[in-house]
Amino acid sequence: MTRTSYKTMVITMVTKSALRTIPAAKFKAKCLELMDQVARTGEHIVITKRGVPVAQLAPVVEKPKTMRGFMAEDIEIMGDIVASLDLAWDAERR
Repeated sequence: MTRTSYKTMVITMVTKSALRTIPAAKFKAKCLELMDQVARTGEHIVITKRGVPVAQLAPVVEKPKTMRGFMAEDIEIMGDIVASLDLAWDAERR
């Protein structure tokens, strides 16, 4: 198998004990407040019914549609980036 045929997978795992849980009745009473808190802190909240997890409230993560041009507004090209610098490479000095 060639080196280019390998794929890399990154997995983010959150342990069950790290998640905040809240009963459905309490969630219903404080829904808007909890939504604001999740948006602000990025934490996930598990909603339970009779102690059994039934839903999860998590922040929305916006991803760029493509990688092409995702930093177009953040980078400014100054000068000619194509022209040669007329510098000798270390390999040419020997």
